[in-house]
Amino acid sequence: MRVDSATGTHEFSAWVAMTEARRNQGLMQVKSLPPNRGMLFLFDAPQVAIFWMKNTLIPLDLLFIARDGRVIRLVENATPMSESLINSMGVVSAVLELAGGTSARLGIKAGDRVRHPAFGQP
Repeated sequence: MRVDSATGTHEFSAWVAMTEARRNQGLMQVKSLPPNRGMLFLFDAPQVAIFWMKNTLIPLDLLFIARDGRVIRLVENATPMSESLINSMGVVSAVLELAGGTSARLGIKAGDRVRHPAFGQP
């Protein structure tokens, strides 16, 4: 998958969480995440998404993605082990989790475009 930003196109290899069980597990207990890896959470229907970092050992960037692939909200360096709720603040079809700091390092921002077949793009 790719993220198109003002700084260029950035490619990632992502695990896809399509089932409720896999979405619930997410990246919990993962001790490290390479800079070009992530997890893509796909929802059956667009919805307001709420995440937390309970049992997540590493900081993560969360990209909340609309049906058309546009990033509508970006949360950087979510705090490991936190039970604070992280809300998409709008209706989304997916969430991409990346290693904390990846968005800042690559210049990824809200409004950027995620390219993946789930959003009708190659």
